[in-house]
Amino acid sequence: MGTQVDTAPQHGPRPLPLFLAMLRSETATDAERRRRALAGLRAYQVAHRPSRPSPRAAVAQHGRVTLRDYGGSGPTVVVIPSLINPPFVLDLSPDNSLLDWLAAQGMRVLLIDWGTPGVADRAMDLGDHARVAAGLLATLDTPPLVVGYCLGGTIAVAAAAFAAVAGIALIATPWHFAGFGDATRTAIADLWTAAEPTADRLGVVPIEVLQAAFWQIDPARTVDKFARFGDLTPDSAAARAFVALEDWANGGAPLPYAAGREMFDDLFDADLPGTGRWRMDGRTIALPADIPMVEFVAADDRIVPAESAAGLPDRRIVPAGHVGMVVGSRARSLLWEPLGRWITATAAPK
Repeated sequence: MGTQVDTAPQHGPRPLPLFLAMLRSETATDAERRRRALAGLRAYQVAHRPSRPSPRAAVAQHGRVTLRDYGGSGPTVVVIPSLINPPFVLDLSPDNSLLDWLAAQGMRVLLIDWGTPGVADRAMDLGDHARVAAGLLATLDTPPLVVGYCLGGTIAVAAAAFAAVAGIALIATPWHFAGFGDATRTAIADLWTAAEPTADRLGVVPIEVLQAAFWQIDPARTVDKFARFGDLTPDSAAARAFVALEDWANGGAPLPYAAGREMFDDLFDADLPGTGRWRMDGRTIALPADIPMVEFVAADDRIVPAESAAGLPDRRIVPAGHVGMVVGSRARSLLWEPLGRWITATAAPK
């Protein structure tokens, strides 16, 4: 295939053989595109990476799940990230951190860190995650405002059924899973059918299964981003940003088996939240009508399409993608500042 690629890299797409098979298929008629993508992949593998900072201090903990303190003072804001991929997309770098920025705007900012599940967590489903989150929220002096990103927003809504919250902001959050469309849902169901026996034996759903699902959404874009990266000047600001973001996208802990089964079967396949049939502890999990809520929907989201969003009355359309709305060059004006204004207005004495 031309350019040599380390088939067991320290850094790179996971699983690499599947990525290379996808690359071969996508570039079958374009040798130059294949060469550029492989060169970009190699450049990504060997790129310099500064050390990630140490985790922020814990203010509360339940097993592997930790509530971490990002500082600030003022109204308390708890950010709930997705279970998929690490939470550091919200704190990507010193000059690109939604969490640090919110803290600097006069808010006390806390983050739920889901930690790394193991075989002992195999029976922990999404409801268990929501109840753990609710328990951490209940340790605070006053009901916080909650910000949920991606599947973290779905869990935030469920957590609000078990703990008092002052309001919820959803960012790129799926709720009506039928909005993913029949073709995507069928592909995801086929993937789960193939992966479920192994996940059952392991007790966890490996991150590689979820990564493969993301690649299927837009394989051409996945290949082209590496081709473009190969053209960047090494250690340029753009190259450093690509490496940081791609390391996040290729990282992450597995899902407990029960959480993965619920996500694939009950959310994507049956659309229990979107059809009002998602239940936990005998209660239906619905969008709260008695607290302030807002949703920020990415117009160009290829991972969580706009059609799958909650459809709240306060719906803000962000002209960006699923990740770009949080860390892109215009993220501050498109998302951070509107979110900060909503938090400030919602927390103001009435």
